[in-house]
Amino acid sequence: MRALDFVKAVALATAMAAPLGAAAQGMFAPAITVNGSAVTNYELDQRAKLLAAFNAPGDPAQEARTQLVEEKLKLQELTRAGMQLTDEGLESAMADFAQRANQPLDAFLAQLASQGIARETLRDFVKVNVSWRDYIRRRYNAQINVTEAEIDAALARTGGPDSVEVLLSEIIIPAPPPRAAAAMARAEAISKLRSTDAFEAEARAVSALPSREQGGRLEWRALSDFPAGLHGLFLSLEPGEVSQPIPITNGVALFQLRDIREAPQAPAEIAEIEYAQFAIPGAGTAEALAEAQRVRGAVDTCDDLYGVAKGLPKERLVRNAVAPAALPRDLGLELARLDPNEASWNLTQNGALLFTMLCARTPAAAEGSDRDTVRNQLVGQKLAARADILLEELRAQARIAP
Repeated sequence: MRALDFVKAVALATAMAAPLGAAAQGMFAPAITVNGSAVTNYELDQRAKLLAAFNAPGDPAQEARTQLVEEKLKLQELTRAGMQLTDEGLESAMADFAQRANQPLDAFLAQLASQGIARETLRDFVKVNVSWRDYIRRRYNAQINVTEAEIDAALARTGGPDSVEVLLSEIIIPAPPPRAAAAMARAEAISKLRSTDAFEAEARAVSALPSREQGGRLEWRALSDFPAGLHGLFLSLEPGEVSQPIPITNGVALFQLRDIREAPQAPAEIAEIEYAQFAIPGAGTAEALAEAQRVRGAVDTCDDLYGVAKGLPKERLVRNAVAPAALPRDLGLELARLDPNEASWNLTQNGALLFTMLCARTPAAAEGSDRDTVRNQLVGQKLAARADILLEELRAQARIAP
């Protein structure tokens, strides 16, 4: 009986082991072949777990398949080129990778292991990508050229994909204290309009701005050109809708949204606005307007205003560079209408007409920016583009199944 029991036990153990063995063989069976080199089901499962642990976007299973096919192509190209990462280099690269998660390598690997991810999975992921980066640099770096103009353009391109441009019409109704109540009542009535023709008629009738000649119409402007406090207001408007009256110094402003669009090129976040103001006595007089016109004809840049103000009391000319949020609302609105070295004379202060000139808008990226850093970033972008082209060529020539 004991011999029979032993035979039964062996038979049972064999029967139980058979499915497990088949399952194990299935895990290590080829799921994809790339030029005859296999990607196994186990590799796909491990890479999907790794991507999930990294909170990578997309479906982990699909992304795992894409990445592993690409890495087979990269490894085959690296082998042809004789590129191989040393054991010391690989260990250092893995430690650097773990450091990005603010962990030593051993702790990082232990965390992955708790999620069923083997050390070899991280090793293979790091090895191919570090080797490929070095190969691309060695192959293409001498062919990459970055011009000063490209650096300047990069410094100006710091806006995000949500940046927008607005097409507005404007009215500013003069509202000195004796007429403030009447001006606000007229502004309240205009704010209820929904017709662009009606708004333009009001602009021609009551606006104090030169744009009244065009019915208050402005050209497309980046939303970031306007004071930050107005961004939400403009974005809340529907085309044709008019803003609520906006009190400013000795006036009331209204805006009608005609259209809105995503910026063709995302505008830069502005860190600083530099402007100059030259005070001309006699606000509201023909003489002051004539003097403003004369000054406009005599200057091309803000620096030229020093010549205009020579010999006059120094308080007549003020030049400042401030953060956009630090600008008074009326000055912020006025500067929003101007491009660098453009001027206007719509503002007044203490009985003087203020000849206002925009000197510069400084993008946030340009503040203390290191041109060498920007150059390196552009080189990296161009190398990445070359790498993408090479990978597509390798994919087009490859035999990938299924």
